[in-house]
Amino acid sequence: MTQAAKREIVFLSTFPPRACGIAAYTTDLMTAIADQFLQSYLQVAIPIEKDDKSLSYDFASDHVLNISDEDSFGTLLTYLNKSDKIDLLFIQHEFGLFRDQNQTFYEWLSNIEKPVIVTFHTVLPCPEEKLFKEVNAIAEACSKIVVMTYHSADILTRDYQINPDKVIVIPHGTHLTPATDKNEIRERFDLTGRKVLSTFGLLGPGKSIETTLEALPKIVEKNPTVIFLILGMTHPTLFQSEGEQYRLLLEELVVTYGIAGNVRFVNDFLSTENLLSYLLVTDVYLFTSKDPLQAVSGTFSYALSSGCPIVSTPIPHVLEVLKEDMGIIIDFNAPLQLASAVNQILDDATRLDKIRHINIQKTVASSWTNVAIAHMELFEGLIGGGRKVIYSLPPVNLDHLLRMTTDIGIVQFADISSPDLESGYALDDNARALIAILYHYKAYQAYEDLALIRTYLYFISRCLREDGTFLNYVDKQGRFTEQNGQENLEDANGRAIWALGEVLGMAPLLPEAFTKVARDLMKRASVNFLRYYSTRSMAFIIKGLSCVADQSYHTQVDILAARLAAMFEHESRDGWHWYEAYLTYGNSCIPEAMLCAYEITGKPEYKIVAYQSFEFLLGQVMADDGIHVVTNKGWAHREKPRNDGKGGEQPIDVAYTIIALDRFYRTDHNNRYREMLVKSFEWFLGRNHIRQHIYNPITGGCFDGLEEKVVNINQGAESTLSYLMARLIMDGYIQKKETCEISSL
Repeated sequence: MTQAAKREIVFLSTFPPRACGIAAYTTDLMTAIADQFLQSYLQVAIPIEKDDKSLSYDFASDHVLNISDEDSFGTLLTYLNKSDKIDLLFIQHEFGLFRDQNQTFYEWLSNIEKPVIVTFHTVLPCPEEKLFKEVNAIAEACSKIVVMTYHSADILTRDYQINPDKVIVIPHGTHLTPATDKNEIRERFDLTGRKVLSTFGLLGPGKSIETTLEALPKIVEKNPTVIFLILGMTHPTLFQSEGEQYRLLLEELVVTYGIAGNVRFVNDFLSTENLLSYLLVTDVYLFTSKDPLQAVSGTFSYALSSGCPIVSTPIPHVLEVLKEDMGIIIDFNAPLQLASAVNQILDDATRLDKIRHINIQKTVASSWTNVAIAHMELFEGLIGGGRKVIYSLPPVNLDHLLRMTTDIGIVQFADISSPDLESGYALDDNARALIAILYHYKAYQAYEDLALIRTYLYFISRCLREDGTFLNYVDKQGRFTEQNGQENLEDANGRAIWALGEVLGMAPLLPEAFTKVARDLMKRASVNFLRYYSTRSMAFIIKGLSCVADQSYHTQVDILAARLAAMFEHESRDGWHWYEAYLTYGNSCIPEAMLCAYEITGKPEYKIVAYQSFEFLLGQVMADDGIHVVTNKGWAHREKPRNDGKGGEQPIDVAYTIIALDRFYRTDHNNRYREMLVKSFEWFLGRNHIRQHIYNPITGGCFDGLEEKVVNINQGAESTLSYLMARLIMDGYIQKKETCEISSL
C-alpha cells in the first residue's frame, strides 16, 4: 500500500486547546492510532465549535462544525458525502456538545451517506420518551455505537432497546506507566516526605471535593504528613457562568478546617506528562463524584493505570471495574467513610504496594496502544473490504536495557519496569544482551554501545571456569549461587558460545581488545564443544562457530550438525519431522543452525534437514492470523496433538522464529518467509490472540509473556532482549513492510 492510496477517517469532536475531557480523549486516541497504523489510514480532524469563537489548533482544519450556525451543518454534509476519499465518519458524542441544536444534528446525521460510528460518552438509564427517541435516532443513523463500559452497553440494549449487535464496548484509553524516578518527581513537586492524596480534572461542584476536605482532619490526625493535591483548573463553562465561586468555597473550607498545610491547589490544565508524574507519586487517589449516573470517568481510568490505590464513590464505571483488591468504594457524600478508607490504605504499606501492581496489571489491556487496536478492528470490520492493515514499526529504544544494566551485567528480572536486583544475573541473559547490542552497534555504530558490549562480554568471561565450562547464575553481589549446581547448564553454555562467535564475526568493527578476549574465551571453551548433546546447546554452538572466520572450528560444526541430522532421522515419522519427540521452547534455532552448518560445510543433507524441519515447525506455529508459538502450558508431542490452549507464549520463541525466518529468507529470497517474518513481529504489536501489545513503547521493555487473557506486565531481561533482537532485524524489512500486503487483523 503506498502513501497515495491511504483512505480517510474523519473524527468529529472537540479538540485542544478547548479544555474538555472529550478533546483530550480524541487527541489521545488519534495519536495512538497514528503511532501504530500510520500507513493504513489518514485521520482527518473536524472540530466541533460553538458561536464565533474560532480556536487555533495544532493541525490544519479545512472544515469545522459550528453548531451555532445551521449553514455549517449543510456545508459539512456536502463535503462528507461528495468526498471519494472518506471511508468513515467517527463522532465523539456528548449531549451538551449539541445543546439547542439536537434536532438539527439528528437530521444531519441521518443524511450522511458514509458509514458512521458514534461513541457515547454519556449513557443515561431510564430515559423519558424524548431522550429515548433522540438516542434511537442516533442509533438508526450509525453503523456502530461505541461505549466504554458493559454497564452502558446494557443500558442501551435494555432501556433503549437498541440491537446488541450494533453496540461495542471499548474501554476508555489509559496511559502506560512510564519508568521514572519517583524520588526525583517528589523533589520536583516539593512532595518529599509527604503521603500524597490527589484528585484531578476540571473543577466543579459535581466532583464533591468538599467531601475530602471534611474528611481530611481525621486523616491528618493519623497521618500528619498527608498532603491533598487538587489538580486542575475550573471547568471553562462553569468559569464563564460564575467565575471561581466553587474554588473559593473550597479555599474557605481549607481555612475553616485548619488544614492549609495539608492541601495544595494546582490551578492548571496539566500536560499528560505532568499529570502522570503527579499520579505516580500519589499514595491514594480520591474520586468523589456525586453523580450516580456518570457513565464513565477518564480521570478514574488514568489513576488506575498509574497504579494508584483508589477510594471512590459508586458510579457505574467504578462498580464495574474497581474490585476489593484495587481500592475501596464508599457512599456518596460520606467523609467519615472516606477518612477511614484512606487511613486503612496508608497504614498498610504492603497492601499499598500490592494494589499498585494489581491496578497496573488490570489496566494494561485498556492502554491507548490496545484501545487503538480495538478501534482499528472496528474500522476494518465496517470498511475493510479486503484492505490490508499495516502496523507502524516502533523506533528502537534502549531505555529499558540501560535501566536493567549495572556495572556487573544485565539483571535477570524486573518488578514491572524496575530492575529486581534480588533476582541477580544470568549468563543466559548477558549472552543475549551481548548479541542484541552487537546487532545494534552494527546497525547504528553508536559509540555508547561499546561500554555495554564490554560489560556483557566481561560478564561471560567471569562465568568461565578452569575446565572450559560456564556457570550461569550470579547474585546481586556478583557471587555464583548454589543454583549452578542444581541445573543442567548446557543451553546456557551454548548460548555463551553463540555470543562469543557474534563478537568474532564483527571483529572488523570492534576494538581489538574485545575480539582478543572473545577469541581467548572461545579457545578455552572449545575443549567442551563436542561434549554437549542438548539439541539447543548444539544449535547455539553451531550458530556461534558459523560466525567465526577461523576454519579450525568447522570440523566441530560438521560433527554437531551430523548429530542433529541423526537425531532428526531417528525421531521423524509421517507427520512429524523433528529432532525430538516433542516441541518445547526456542525451537527455531535448531533448523536455523542446520542451515548455518550447510553454509559452512556445503553438505546438501544439512540443507535438506534444515528445510524439512523448519517447514514442519512453521506448520505448527504459523496461521493466517499470525504466529502462535508452542507454549509452556502444553508442549507438543509426537504421539498426541498439540495442546491448543491459549496462554504461555514467550517473546523468546517469537524472536527465535523471526531470527530463523530472516536467515532462511536471506538464503533463498522466498517472499513467503519475508511475509511470515513481518507477521511474526506484529505479534509484539498486537497481532495475537488477545489483541494486545506485548512490547511497551513507553518504557522500551517487553512484557514477560502472553497468557490466556492478560499479559505478564513484568519486563525482564529475556523478553526485552528477545524483542530488541527481533526489532533490529526488522530494520532490514521496513520498506518491504510498507509495500507488501499483510493480512488484516
